[in-house]
Amino acid sequence: MRSEELSVKERAVLFTLLAEAREMSNPELEERFGFRLDGKERRKLNDLKLVESTRPDRAFVHELTDAGWRWCADELSAGPGPNPSSMERALYAVFNQFGRYLQGTDQRLADIFNLRYAKQSADGDQQSGTARDAGAAILAAYAALAAKPGEFVKLSALRERLADVSRADTDAALGQLYRDQRINLIPQSNQRALTANDRASALRLGGEEKHMLSVRPQ
Repeated sequence: MRSEELSVKERAVLFTLLAEAREMSNPELEERFGFRLDGKERRKLNDLKLVESTRPDRAFVHELTDAGWRWCADELSAGPGPNPSSMERALYAVFNQFGRYLQGTDQRLADIFNLRYAKQSADGDQQSGTARDAGAAILAAYAALAAKPGEFVKLSALRERLADVSRADTDAALGQLYRDQRINLIPQSNQRALTANDRASALRLGGEEKHMLSVRPQ
C-alpha cells in the first residue's frame, strides 16, 4: 500500500506505534502526541491489518501488527507520493537515509525500536533495583522447568515461576537476554494449541508474539 492511500493522521499513528514499539491507549496517544485513533480511521487501519486494536476497558489500545511493521519498513525506501509538502519531502529524505543504514548494517526496524523500548524499561528497572535480578531469576526458572539443556519451555510456565517479579521487569530482562544471545524466543508453531494463558504470557518481539523460550548452551 502506498503512503498516499493513508491520511496524514493514519500515517502518524503508524509511525508513532513504530517508535514506541508497544501497545498504546488512546488517552496516552492524546496526552503525548495530540491525537487518538478512533472511528473510521481506526476501522480502516484495523481492516488493512496494519494496527490491532482492543478495548480491555473504556479506551481502545492499539499496537502495530506484523503487516504494520512491514508497511513502516517499506516506507523507508518509498517516496512521499504526489504533491508532497516540504515537510513530507524532508521527512522521506530522512527515511531513505535510515533505510539505507539499516540495509547496510543488515538490521531490521525491530532491532532498533524494540531495543529502544527495552532499554527504557531496563533503565527504569535499574532505578528500582529489581531488573538486576530478573535475568538471573529467568535463567533459574528455566533450569527448573527444562528436562534437558536447550529444551523449549512455555513462557506461560516461566511466568508462573516468576510471580514475584513484575511483568515489566521480566519483559525487559527477556529482551536483554535475547539481544545478548543468551536465549532463544520463538512463536508456538501450532497456534491452535495455545491456551488463553499462553497468549496472555506471550512477549511481543520483532513484530510477532513469542510463546516459547530456551537457554542457549554457554
